[in-house]
Amino acid sequence: MNGPGIQLTLAPELRLFAPPSRRADRVPTTTDGASSLGHVVESAGVPLTEVGRLLVDGHEVPVSYVPQAGQNVEVFGVERPQQIGGAPLRFLLDVHLGTLARRLRLLGVDTAYENEDIGDPALATRSAAEQRVLLSRDRGLLRRRELFAGAYVYSDNPDEQLRDVLGRFAPALAPWTRCTACNGSLREADKDSVGDRLESGTQRSYDVFAQCTACERVYWRGAHHARLERIVSEAVEEFGGVATP
Repeated sequence: MNGPGIQLTLAPELRLFAPPSRRADRVPTTTDGASSLGHVVESAGVPLTEVGRLLVDGHEVPVSYVPQAGQNVEVFGVERPQQIGGAPLRFLLDVHLGTLARRLRLLGVDTAYENEDIGDPALATRSAAEQRVLLSRDRGLLRRRELFAGAYVYSDNPDEQLRDVLGRFAPALAPWTRCTACNGSLREADKDSVGDRLESGTQRSYDVFAQCTACERVYWRGAHHARLERIVSEAVEEFGGVATP
């Protein structure tokens, strides 16, 4: 870009996307005089999925606004909880977020996930077709125009990822109601009806079971239940919802 110059200020939480030289307040930025402010912000490294209000000389403008020479542009992050209009809140997770997908399903949040890498175009197309918010740590993927909606996952730690998503979107929680393997709904199951799927030791030790209505996987309070209960209890305590047995 070699046109009019503006002063660009990114909100502190957005500066990690920009090169170190562009993380200060009022960074001189050259534009081409024709591109939208959305294009300018993306050129600075920030995915538009992470952008909230845009102020030009103190006045809010849309991403389509074309900045003029000498203007002061401030870029803010999304407001939390973020509202996603146009469809019920549902998620689609990139291939590297498998643990986050299982934890969201554990909490009853509708979460689609592919165990294999189906590629950026297919993920973006599915986001649009199913009207799901795509969660990813891939900035390039989040810049695809066909996305229904998207969000950058800021941490590589599953505990922090879960807190970030729950805090950003405030989804309704319904713990223990979804299959962590396929995202299907769970129903109570009689031991006799699922006995052929259980090891003999499991049949002797447990009496309460649930089964996925989609993939028919069977669940019970096994060795990992205490750890899962901790994840559920902490999420419910911090973000709301009612934990059910």
